[in-house]
Amino acid sequence: MDYQNKLAELMVLAAQQGASDLHLSVGKHPTVRIDGNLVPVSSEPILTPEMTAGLISVLLTPEQEEKLISHREIDFAFSYEDKIRFRINVYFQRGYLAAALRLIPTHIRTIEELNLPPIIHEFSKYNQGFVLVVGPAGHGKTTTLAALIDEINHKRMDHIITIEDPIEYTFIQDRALVDQREVGSDTLNFHNGLRSVLRQDPDVVMIGEMRDPESISIALTAAETGHLVFSTLHTNSSSQTIDRIIDSFPANQQNQVRS
Repeated sequence: MDYQNKLAELMVLAAQQGASDLHLSVGKHPTVRIDGNLVPVSSEPILTPEMTAGLISVLLTPEQEEKLISHREIDFAFSYEDKIRFRINVYFQRGYLAAALRLIPTHIRTIEELNLPPIIHEFSKYNQGFVLVVGPAGHGKTTTLAALIDEINHKRMDHIITIEDPIEYTFIQDRALVDQREVGSDTLNFHNGLRSVLRQDPDVVMIGEMRDPESISIALTAAETGHLVFSTLHTNSSSQTIDRIIDSFPANQQNQVRS
């Protein structure tokens, strides 16, 4: 099998069918998620371990292969002919390789195109503060965040710095100066990137995801010192979001965070 051509065919098929995800896993047909439902691509053969590894090998650089072996999973972004972009997680299951490929639209949709309430525009007008986009996985947090950042990009002469793992949407600089930093290639990790960001003269900071107390603490400090900070959390309500932030800190710090 020509794995490079076969993977390209599957990527194009997923995009043409309006899928949100493409899954590659041993013992299953390649599978796409359309309108929330998993749909096997039954015209393709059931994937063997060799076929799955061959398809996934097309995606990986030698450095990524090394990281996959040592960490047993890896996140990265991948573009097919600059037309179709994916956020990819490669991992092991039952000792075999598997991959989940999330399609990322190359066009950053506006707040209007996303049919979001007009009040959302107000968040892009703030000069400082802490804006969290929350919700379950796969419900558009990253897409909403990209719409807000791109609105600032088109309307304000600000310095925007993003810290992402991996970079998903790529912003074309307009009025703003936009620097996008990817964890693992542009900065060692979220901690290093966040510790450095306030020395890089940002007006707006976008953090792909709040993952730990240190990230949250630095983000809060950035907001308190006159910056506009955007990020996401996997929570379902504002009250749950506040509880998640407070609970992520040690007990002896929770009262201070709450106040």
